[in-house]
Amino acid sequence: MKSTSSAENWLGENLLYLTDAQLRQGTEAMFFAYRGFTTDPDKILEEFGYGRAHHRAIHFIQVSPGSTVNKLLSILGITKQSLNRVLRTLIADGLVESHVGQVDRRERHLFLTEIGGTLEKQLSTAQHKRMRDAFRKAGPDAVAGFRKVLESMMDQKMQDIFKELRRDGL
Repeated sequence: MKSTSSAENWLGENLLYLTDAQLRQGTEAMFFAYRGFTTDPDKILEEFGYGRAHHRAIHFIQVSPGSTVNKLLSILGITKQSLNRVLRTLIADGLVESHVGQVDRRERHLFLTEIGGTLEKQLSTAQHKRMRDAFRKAGPDAVAGFRKVLESMMDQKMQDIFKELRRDGL
């Protein structure tokens, strides 16, 4: 009988069926990976008194400049009240500009200022370094597989938003 290593147990010999223990290990790995992924940006954000909601807003305004507040709400999946608090702070601190829509004056289009762009670059550089190092260690097949797993975990609405952002330059 073939003995299975810890890595084989974690990966699963038959990827169509994973045990509850393997799924639990995957869930735990996601939690710890997320902690690692957010650690470096959290330190940078702390210097400004910002949190992860500020980071997500800055990130997606950078990815899709000129997005409306409503589009940002659908991307972030937070309440309008929460987003307004975040945006008020970022606008007051000079990181984000809000422009009145030319077609619909009720719309507010969001752009990063030069200062906002500089902060976004710091945050993304820290995360890109961590991802680049992990991808290098894992290899190209693992990178493709990881992306497929992430995309498969998204519900249809999030997949649509993700695809739209990718079309817009993500």
